[in-house]
Amino acid sequence: MIILKSQEEIQRIADACHIAAEALEEINKNVVPGITTLELDNIAESFIKSRGAVPAFKGYKGYPASLCTSVNEQVVHGIPSAKTKLKEGDIISLDLGVYHKGFYGDIASTLPVHSINETAKKLISTTQEALSKGIEKAVVDNRLSDISFAIQSSVEARGFSVVRNFVGHGIGRELHEEPQLPNFGSPGEGPVLVEGMVLAIEPMVNAGDWDVIILNDGWTAVTKDRSLSAHFEHTVAITSNGPRALTKV
Repeated sequence: MIILKSQEEIQRIADACHIAAEALEEINKNVVPGITTLELDNIAESFIKSRGAVPAFKGYKGYPASLCTSVNEQVVHGIPSAKTKLKEGDIISLDLGVYHKGFYGDIASTLPVHSINETAKKLISTTQEALSKGIEKAVVDNRLSDISFAIQSSVEARGFSVVRNFVGHGIGRELHEEPQLPNFGSPGEGPVLVEGMVLAIEPMVNAGDWDVIILNDGWTAVTKDRSLSAHFEHTVAITSNGPRALTKV
């Protein structure tokens, strides 16, 4: 069942999203060669708690950290570690959630670690653009799959592939609510978009094939062909005035 939110509830989700966006900005400042992904996780957790909120991911279905840190071929759910040091040329996808006063916010982005190659640059810009194209379709009276189709079309036009194993989702009082939102599909299908829906739109894009596998830790998803992967996400409200990206600072 898709739960519609009132304007007051959307504002409370926006409050959680604002903390998430600020936390991600703080983490971004520290993405430099030599830092460990565990140090980034500590920064995330400290910042979120300093704003009177709770890291949404820590303990969620057993996930052990506050931040997902997915490096290079890691797609999503990379677990922070003191053994993983960033180095020049890496890319890192950072995904975090915030719980604040009964509501959730969810955000992700992929960053370069200083200088990166042209493929990595193109992959990051493609994924970011795909998110923008998806958000543009998050308007009243469109269908859910119009978002999916916009994302897939944008990605494949630039020679990359969309991950099919993980999807976007509704969000509100729960971190994951209905509907599920694939990043691929034909237009004109699925639920009609109406005012009050709030969606976490999150394209995950691979430089090679779309298929992924899960590592032995039970969490970390990597590209099956070990090609690079990127991930961007905004929490978006459907309003009568168009899409409102709640995680944009």
